Amino acid sequence: MKQILIATFMLGAISFAGIVCSQDLTKASNATGSKIRNIDGVAAVVNTGYVTRKEIDDRIVSLQKQGAKLPDADNLRQLVLERLIVEKIQLQNAEQEGIVVTNKELDKIISDIAAKNQLSYAEFKEKVISTGMTFDRYKVTLRDDIVVSRYRERAVESNIKISDAEVDNFITERMRAMSGSGPSVSAPSVKGAPEEIAIAQIFIPVDAGAGAGAQTEGKKQAEILLGNARGAVDFLQLGAAATKENPKIKFQELGYRTPDRLPQLFYEAIRNTGSGQVANAVVKSPAGYHVLKVLDRRTISAAPVQQQAAPQEQAATTPQNIPITQTMARHILLKNRPGLTDQDAERRLQGYRDQVRAKTADFGELAKKYSEDGSAQNGGNLGWMGPGDLVPEFDQAMNRLQIGEVGNPVKSEFGWHLIQVLERREAQLTVEKQREFARAAIRERKFEQAYQDWLRQLRDTATVKILNVDDAASAAPR
Repeated sequence: MKQILIATFMLGAISFAGIVCSQDLTKASNATGSKIRNIDGVAAVVNTGYVTRKEIDDRIVSLQKQGAKLPDADNLRQLVLERLIVEKIQLQNAEQEGIVVTNKELDKIISDIAAKNQLSYAEFKEKVISTGMTFDRYKVTLRDDIVVSRYRERAVESNIKISDAEVDNFITERMRAMSGSGPSVSAPSVKGAPEEIAIAQIFIPVDAGAGAGAQTEGKKQAEILLGNARGAVDFLQLGAAATKENPKIKFQELGYRTPDRLPQLFYEAIRNTGSGQVANAVVKSPAGYHVLKVLDRRTISAAPVQQQAAPQEQAATTPQNIPITQTMARHILLKNRPGLTDQDAERRLQGYRDQVRAKTADFGELAKKYSEDGSAQNGGNLGWMGPGDLVPEFDQAMNRLQIGEVGNPVKSEFGWHLIQVLERREAQLTVEKQREFARAAIRERKFEQAYQDWLRQLRDTATVKILNVDDAASAAPR
């Protein structure tokens, strides 16, 4: 009997263990399946985080709603994924550095945005929801944008240094160009001697993650510009025309730099290029394509030659007040935002323009009611503006208008503008204002290069593994 009881107990224990083991195996199987399903939704692992296929889908939908001209589907997904990866890296690094936006601070920022749009917090919330985005999602996106902006400011902008000598040099070159006195008198570069090289570039940005089609198109544009630069076309005018045709293209003068302060790719391309000559080939970098021209080469010990300059040239480059034309204008601004396409914004402003031209509405009253910037309360009046005070697209459109005339809608980086010129006058651009403008121009030029270098460094030092970018979130994984 004792043996029977022991055997029965052992069989029961084995049976119970089998049940438990079966349950554990089922749980393990379910967990594994869950992990696989989770991995299926991940497009890329970024350090300790990840980018999901749904995030790519959502970003593409947002771009489509903005009415932007987009590349083909495959290239678009690659491009969007690369941007999301870089954003994720920045957010991770910002978190490590303790950069946060509290809920209270975020609500204050949203309240300020609502007030600028002449809306209450609740009205603004309803407006966001009407675009198809949940308000919680909007707050997450806005918080991320603020964090990234603060991290970028700390990492890049605060490290840009501008010397008084750089400002003086910038003003001198501009005054020399205005006086028509020709290029600066520099000591010719002596072989083997330390030198500084002044370079200008026309930059066609193409993201590193863009597909073959986008890369080919960018290279083609750069090679066309290079061919034109080799002809009789002035490089400055060529760059200005290119940026006007395509605002994404940038024209930059890098100023005088020693070879060690130039990007290595640039220096290799112009190492044997003389003053006033264009580089032999287009330069490809992770950021895009560059057409380079050497404006001048000089030995660093160029002071004696400068002292020998003719008295009239010294007078021409001595800082002094410059006569300029100032314009008083007002505008109606419709900002870039989700849910408002370029076509809708342009159509709305055309309607306001037609009302003003037909004298059925007052421009100032329309601005107070519809403009989406701080000038709205003043009827859109921007005050007296001189050359360089406004973004180029706005400045160029404004300068083409006669007094009292209302122009056609024009787009800038801030959104769509409807402009009316009220008055013009002759004024003096003071030396202090010139220095302020010069410092801002130099900072912008340095920032672009520093920002691109910083982004490349972030991307290169991150651990990124691409898992699945080709499929939409709703598609079965391959």
